[in-house]
Amino acid sequence: MKRICLLLLAVIFASFLAACSNKDDESSGEISEFRKVYAGEIKTLNYLKTAEANEFAMSANLIDGLIEYDKYGIVQPSLAVEWSANEDSTVWTFKIREGVKWVNHEGEEYAEVVAQDFVDGLNYVLDAKNESSTAWIATVVKNGNAFYNGEITDFSQVGVKALDKYTLEYTLENPTPYFLSMLNYVCFFPVNGDFLADKGETFGTTRETTLYNGAYILEKFEPQNERVLVKNESYWDKDNVFIDRLRFKYNKEALTVAPELFLRGEIDSADIPTSVVEEWFNDEEKKTKLRQIQNNFYTYFYALNFNPQYDAEYEPENWKIAVNNKNFRKSLFHALDRKSAMLTTEPFNPESLLNNTITPKNFVDVEGVDYTQLAPLADISNTDSFNADLALEYKEKALTELEGKATFPVKVVMPYNSSMPDWANRTQVVEQQLENLLGADYIDVIVEPGPSTGFLSEVRHPGKYSLMEVNWGPDYADPSSYTDPFTEGGTYNKPELAEGYTEANGKSKYQNMVDAAKAEMDIAKRYELFAEAESFLIEEAFVIPYAVGGTGYIASKLNPFEAQYSPFGVTLEKFKGQKVLAEPMSNEEFKEALAQWEKERAEALAKAGK
Repeated sequence: MKRICLLLLAVIFASFLAACSNKDDESSGEISEFRKVYAGEIKTLNYLKTAEANEFAMSANLIDGLIEYDKYGIVQPSLAVEWSANEDSTVWTFKIREGVKWVNHEGEEYAEVVAQDFVDGLNYVLDAKNESSTAWIATVVKNGNAFYNGEITDFSQVGVKALDKYTLEYTLENPTPYFLSMLNYVCFFPVNGDFLADKGETFGTTRETTLYNGAYILEKFEPQNERVLVKNESYWDKDNVFIDRLRFKYNKEALTVAPELFLRGEIDSADIPTSVVEEWFNDEEKKTKLRQIQNNFYTYFYALNFNPQYDAEYEPENWKIAVNNKNFRKSLFHALDRKSAMLTTEPFNPESLLNNTITPKNFVDVEGVDYTQLAPLADISNTDSFNADLALEYKEKALTELEGKATFPVKVVMPYNSSMPDWANRTQVVEQQLENLLGADYIDVIVEPGPSTGFLSEVRHPGKYSLMEVNWGPDYADPSSYTDPFTEGGTYNKPELAEGYTEANGKSKYQNMVDAAKAEMDIAKRYELFAEAESFLIEEAFVIPYAVGGTGYIASKLNPFEAQYSPFGVTLEKFKGQKVLAEPMSNEEFKEALAQWEKERAEALAKAGK
């Protein structure tokens, strides 16, 4: 009897295991899931409207564009299977991949992706009433700016056409040999026109009012709770999507609690705050789970705001008087000890991440010379801006020139995102360092915690700061991508409002320099002109360059060298092509893999003629 019972138990147990196995098995094996916690909530799924990085990260996995990149940064077909350009790169023609489907939030097919979808997408972006934050990029197309400004109202006059169901043509305002690199940006993504018209203003507000043609579908979208992405079974390239489910759990203290959650096996990736990095490296078990974050082409800098919009108690008018004095700006420029600031993120080798220009090294080159080594930018690129003696010299000059005009100490409002501990620590360090060097009788740095969600829209974009750490990533392979945030109507600090820089045509000197560079089509001369414009921006201390992006440490079960790679657009945010590792990569393994990847990338770029 005992033997029969044991046999019955064995059968029941086997059946239970089989049932569990079937639950996590979808013909190709066990379901792969990637889990992470986050603090910064997204506000919209409308990829045609947003310009926020965490919303780009979502869009990259839900929507495909015309092109994508491989793991070495070489452009690959996506929804376009082939393309060509005319001799001067003003007309580009794309053949659209046939059979790609739009699906709804339940994975049900809605329509085929066709050339007209890219026309409808650009129409939405360039319609000013939609307030797209990326419209300025799309004005590269002929008459794009004129349509946006209402100078023409017939969109058929804009340089984008569906020549037939699967043929798309762009006509550009000027020769643009780097146009392919721009197509990795959300403003050139497609949208189904019928669906857009049906949903109207509700488009992209929920998972139900969004269509998907990318690797994933949004299965759950509960703001400040959880968002879950699942593999799109109708995806045209689903064999290269290896993670079946992406689960992101909201936690307002995400950056603080994530390391412990990772150690407990509850999540698969966690940024490790600088405050605990050394402790992890000194622990025999923890140090095997920790690695550096791979550098990217985002650059970080401190912007001096010429149009402050904060409360009267912080004396914005007094700041405007001070910031319009070049010697005051130069005193801050040379007083900022960037190495001390970087220690809050990289305590082991901070100098390696400091960046003296807005455009980083290795971005573009001309005839083998890196852009940052072109005159006169080379002098800036090769010199540390921190110089205590110079800072104090400029302080004395500023005090003399501002006597009777500005009130000292000048209040300097410096906000930070409250969900980012390293940024909070760095702001405190910068406050103390600047005041100690320049004197609390000269400046009063006021550290302000900003919201964890909507920081860009509530603090940076409205200009509620005097001096603030900001960042910028390139949108295409041309130096103009790094000049745009500082031009008239740009994202940052309004340098066109600086007094004494308006020229005869009513534009600022910097704007005229950028316009001249953009109009030059000879690459060597073009880059020289951009280098001169960037040098002017920095020499006048409108900004203080700080660092390259991708700094810090992470514990992650993702291999960064499996991911698609590109400095431009949203490619880096894609999970397509990646797998969840059984164990996280150690720093030693990361360094070995990085060296191998760099070698392979150089070979791949040479082969591709880059």
